[in-house]
Amino acid sequence: MNRDRRLQRFLEIVPGAFSWGSIVCLIVLAIVRPVACAVFVIVFDFYWIIRTTYLTILLVMAHRRLMKEKDRNWLHACERLAPGKDFRSLYHLVIFPAYKEEPEVLRSSLAALAKSHYPMDRVIVVAAFEERHKPSRQVARVLEGEWAGRFHGYLSTFHPDGIPGERRLKGANATWAAKQAKDLLEKRRIGLDQVIVSCFDADTCVDREYFGCLTYHFLTHPRPHQASYQPIPVYNNNIWTAPSFARVVELSASFVQLIESMRLEKFVTFSSHSMSFKTLVDMGYWPVDMVSDDSVVYWKAYLHFKGDYEVVPLYTTVSMDVAYSSNFFKTLVVQYKQKKRWAFGVENFPFVVSGFLRTPGIPLAKKVRRSFHLLESHVTWALWATIIVVIAPLPVALGGRFFAQSPIGYNLPRITGLLFDFTMWTSLVWLVLSRMILPPRPRGVPWFTSVIMLAEWVMVPFIVIVLGSTPALDAQTRLLFGKYLEFFPTEKSRRVV
Repeated sequence: MNRDRRLQRFLEIVPGAFSWGSIVCLIVLAIVRPVACAVFVIVFDFYWIIRTTYLTILLVMAHRRLMKEKDRNWLHACERLAPGKDFRSLYHLVIFPAYKEEPEVLRSSLAALAKSHYPMDRVIVVAAFEERHKPSRQVARVLEGEWAGRFHGYLSTFHPDGIPGERRLKGANATWAAKQAKDLLEKRRIGLDQVIVSCFDADTCVDREYFGCLTYHFLTHPRPHQASYQPIPVYNNNIWTAPSFARVVELSASFVQLIESMRLEKFVTFSSHSMSFKTLVDMGYWPVDMVSDDSVVYWKAYLHFKGDYEVVPLYTTVSMDVAYSSNFFKTLVVQYKQKKRWAFGVENFPFVVSGFLRTPGIPLAKKVRRSFHLLESHVTWALWATIIVVIAPLPVALGGRFFAQSPIGYNLPRITGLLFDFTMWTSLVWLVLSRMILPPRPRGVPWFTSVIMLAEWVMVPFIVIVLGSTPALDAQTRLLFGKYLEFFPTEKSRRVV
C-alpha cells in the first residue's frame, strides 16, 4: 500500500472512529460515572433544543423566500438584463442518467421540460442509459420517437460496462453521457462556455420557471463559471399516493435542503444541480468511482479553483418521486437504503482533506474550517439520535438505586422527555410549511387523504428512532472497514398503496 493510499485509508477511518468512539465512551461513562454521563446528556439535550430552534428559524426564512421567488417570471427578468447578457447566447444541456426506470418515469420528466417557460430551441437533452440493461435500447427508441424533435438536440447514450477505473455508479454514467454531449456540441460549433449543464435524476420534473431562474442567476453572477446552481428538491411527483411513513421522511429531506440553502458556507450540491459545462470538462467531469457524485463534483470544482467556488441557491423547485414499495416493511427498507446512500457522502471527508493536502493556494484557515464542517456534520448525524434514544436512558438503567434517587437521576428522563415534546412542537411548524409546498390533490385521491397527511406527523419520534442516526452509522462503519457502497438505484414507483 503506497503512501497516498495509506493516507486515504486513515482518513476513511476517522469519521467512523469518532462516532463509535464517542458512543463507546458514553456507554462506559454511563456504567462507571452515571452522574457525569447524565450531565452530558442534559447539556446535549439543551444544545439540541437551541440548535433545532435555530434551524427551524432558518427553515421559515428559506420557505418564505421560496414562496416569494418560485413563481416569478424569470424569463422576463432575463429579457430585461443589460446588453451583453443575452440569454439566447446560452444553451442548456440536461442529462438524465437512467438505469431500470420505466419509460413513464422519463416521459414525465421530459414532459415537464417541454412545458418550461423557456425556449426549447436552447435546450439539449441527453437520456443516459446503461448498456448492461438490455431493455434500454427499446426504451431509448420509444422516447426518441416521441421527443427528438421537441428540443434543440436530443441524444441517447449507452454507458459501457466494465470501463477500467469505474464502478457501477451514476457518476460514471453521467460522465460518459457528458463526453458524448461534448462531441455533439463541437460538431454544432457551440462553445463549451455557452453551455449550462444540469444533471438530473431520471424522475426529476423541473418547475416551469426553472431554466429562467437558472439562466438569470448564471448571467448575473460575477464569476458564473465558478459556481454551481442548486434548486430546492421536493418529492411531489407521487406524494399523494405514497404511504404516510415515506411522505414524512421525504418532506423532512426537502426541509433539510431548504435549511442548507441558508447556510452558504456549508452549502454543497445535492441530487439535481447545474453548473458551467466548461468548468465540468476542465475539472474532469463527475467522479466515476464514488457514490456521492452529486456532492463530490462540488468539491472537485472547489479544489480546481483553489477555494474560489460556491453554490448559488435557486429558490425554485425540482420535483422527484417519493421512494416507496409495495408494503410498509419494503418501504422502510427502501427508505433506509436511500438514506444510507446519502449518508455515504461521508466519503467526501477523505476526498476533501487529501485534496487540501495536495492543493496549495487555499488559505489554511479555510481548509481547516471546511474539513471540520464536513467531519462535524457527519459525526453529528451519526450521534444525535443515538444519544437521545440509546444513551440518555443508560444512566437511569445502570446507575442503581442511589442514582435514581438523586436529583439529577430524577430529572434526567423528564428533561429528555422535554426534548421529545419540543420535537413534536417543532413538527407542527414543519407540518404547516409542508402544506404550502404540496401540489394540488389529484383526481381520484379521496379528500380524507389531506386529513391523514396532517395526522401522519405524529410518526416523527418513530422516524427519529429508525432513520435518525442508524443509516449514518451504517455508512461510516462500512467506510471504516473499507466496504465501499455500490449505487443503489431508488425504486421509482407510481403505484397506489
